[in-house]
Amino acid sequence: MATIRNLKIKTSTCKRIEKELHSYEKEVEREAAKTAAMKDNGADPYDLKQQENVLGESRMMIPDCHKRLEAALAELKSTLAELEETDEKEGPEIEDAKKTVAGLEKQFHTEDA
Repeated sequence: MATIRNLKIKTSTCKRIEKELHSYEKEVEREAAKTAAMKDNGADPYDLKQQENVLGESRMMIPDCHKRLEAALAELKSTLAELEETDEKEGPEIEDAKKTVAGLEKQFHTEDA
C-alpha cells in the first residue's frame, strides 16, 4: 500500500538521481575539454591514454544513470497513482511528486527529440 512517506522517498530518489545525471554530464564535458587540451598540447601518450580512460568511464555512467532514473520515475508514477486511487489527491508531497514527474517527463521528451 502506498503512503505519503513512500511518495516522499520516491520523489527524493528521483531528484537525487536527476542531480547525479546532470553531474555526470558536466563531468563528461570537463573531461572532454581536458582531453582535447592534452591532445593539442602534445601531452605524453601514457597520460593521454589515462585521461581517455577517465573520459570513457564518465561516459559509461550516463546510460546507467538514465536507466536508474527511468526506473525510479516509473515507481514514483505507480505510487502516485495508488495514492490517487485511495482519494489522497492533495497535499504538498503530492504536488511535489507531480512537479517532479512533469519535469522529468519533459526532460526525457527533449532528450529523445
